[in-house]
Amino acid sequence: MRDFISMKDFTKEDILEILRVAKELEEKNEVELLKNKIVGSLFFEPSTRTRLSFTSAAYRLGAKVLGFDSPDATSLKKGESLRDTIKMTEAYSDIIVMRHNRDGAARFAADIAKVPVINAGDGANEHPSQTLLDIYTIQKEFGEIENKKIAFIGDLKYGRTVHSLTKALQLFNCEFYFVAPKIIQIPKYITRELDEKGIKYHLIEDYKQILHEIDVMYMTRIQKERFDAQADYEKVAGVYVIDKDSVVGKCKEDMIILHPLPRVDEIKIDLDETKHAKYFVQAANGVPTRESIFAIALDKVKIESKGKIEKNIKTSDTVICGNEKCITKFEETENKYVVTGKHIYCYYCNKDIKK
Repeated sequence: MRDFISMKDFTKEDILEILRVAKELEEKNEVELLKNKIVGSLFFEPSTRTRLSFTSAAYRLGAKVLGFDSPDATSLKKGESLRDTIKMTEAYSDIIVMRHNRDGAARFAADIAKVPVINAGDGANEHPSQTLLDIYTIQKEFGEIENKKIAFIGDLKYGRTVHSLTKALQLFNCEFYFVAPKIIQIPKYITRELDEKGIKYHLIEDYKQILHEIDVMYMTRIQKERFDAQADYEKVAGVYVIDKDSVVGKCKEDMIILHPLPRVDEIKIDLDETKHAKYFVQAANGVPTRESIFAIALDKVKIESKGKIEKNIKTSDTVICGNEKCITKFEETENKYVVTGKHIYCYYCNKDIKK
């Protein structure tokens, strides 16, 4: 059994193996690898593509799915803890897919559960299955992943898809362009990791100056629901909008546009039928990628793993994570943290912890 919680848990070889299995399963279309298995689908936040593609992947592999797509219909309304929800769900299912609004909730759930847990997005932290389908799309479109120039545009502070994808693509020697206003620019803990590994990146506010050199334009919506202050959201709402006139003929011939979706107004529909638009193809790639995740997590397909990535994990008697949206602020945890070089970060939500 294997959890899928953070891209920090996977080596480059692991990622390539997951993509290899996805390709094989896509070519076979439907196989009964998960016959008689039950997937617990716990979506504490709204979702369309992620929830439906996980469900589609489960059905295509022969599994059954139970769960909910809104916490309003569960005992959470009565005050039940996440801990108890997970302990009950593991009794009813063989694997759990969970989306939650608290940073670090997926890692917390994985520590509690006796069945594999797949992180379908935890707050503003990570979204590993989205990252894997994003990389699968890049690999299919270009034939390779190495040395690509990637521009992330929009909400980079709260964008969990961007956080996970940056962690993964640095393993492939990619160069990053983080395009955002300062108040929603990429978090410093991520740029610190890039600095320590010597990965090239650029912090800019205008995507037009780099259109001619990037391979992938990764658009994101400004996530109103993540902002603490409405005034801050209004400062950046609609700041980046691309259309056919602003992109076509000004970018590389083979540049692709990706988006984790849903879009609001940041990509105009006149781009949808251009050769650059790959966001709907990207969404479709979620099915074989998530089939691969299920099969590997439940040991139905073996991969040539290089072993677990070792972490120097310690515990504290008190809550030490300063992130007010971290699961440690809402559930009784072991208050774990990770020591790496001169830095320490929260085991659950990955945020830096000041000594």
